[in-house]
Amino acid sequence: MSSQSDEKTYSMSREQMEASAPLDAVPAGQEPLFKIRNLDKSFSRRHILRGIDIDIYRGETLVILGGSGSGKTTLLRHLMGMLRPDEGSIQVNFTGSSVRLDRATSEELDAYRAHLGVVFQGAALLNSLTVLENVGLPLVEVRHLPAQEVFDKVVAALQKVYLPAGEILHLKPAALSGGMRKRVGIARAIVQEPELILYDEPTTGLDPVTVSGVNELTLDLQKRLGVTSVVITHDIDAAFKIADRIAMLYKGRIIAIGTKETFRSNPNPAVQQLLTGSTQGPLTEAFLQGQAQ
Repeated sequence: MSSQSDEKTYSMSREQMEASAPLDAVPAGQEPLFKIRNLDKSFSRRHILRGIDIDIYRGETLVILGGSGSGKTTLLRHLMGMLRPDEGSIQVNFTGSSVRLDRATSEELDAYRAHLGVVFQGAALLNSLTVLENVGLPLVEVRHLPAQEVFDKVVAALQKVYLPAGEILHLKPAALSGGMRKRVGIARAIVQEPELILYDEPTTGLDPVTVSGVNELTLDLQKRLGVTSVVITHDIDAAFKIADRIAMLYKGRIIAIGTKETFRSNPNPAVQQLLTGSTQGPLTEAFLQGQAQ
């Protein structure tokens, strides 16, 4: 497909389609928990993140959408402190503390992770451990709490995700349903009472009823605990159910961000293809060109 035909088909230039969305002014009453500026990351010859600029507001649920290879997982790993950018900065302002993740020491990262909970794809529970041991792992390994305190906090976390602690504490993950495993994973993420929860594809592989339950739980935790949530997903329905704002990653840049209403009406062809699920558009053109060759 030629550049000229691209412009005619998409009614905007390639440069406009792939350009970063402007960084909005912080709305009145909002406070950024994260200030991410010019975040850039490459692996060998693969340029994954290409200058990410975004604020994540305290207490909001931000959903980040994007196709495979768009950079979602790489961005999440930067927010977890697992990767350092090649360029750019990640400033985090927790209650009473502040840290630059892009240049944090190991001690600063440990302190940061005490404020952080992560819900991994597939729950990522350890099959050899019981529910009590899985959920209590951060309290034992990171905070070195005594057994009774670990037990009490695990029971409280399970109750917050509406699981019958007394019935399942002794069970191992294989004895649980998929939905229960996901809730146990969320309980582990909140057991340290974090200010921030990162969700990595939280509804992947779940049946529709369980998906609805996880979405409702995400909303409920935000309201009851006041946490900030960042959700990486490809589930459009989930995004529009739980998000305060939605962002889209495309070719390593945030090309759109806004409320559900403004995101839905964004004219960028990549955004509209993602929303409609069409096989025709910029998200699939490289594959379609390869098939035609």
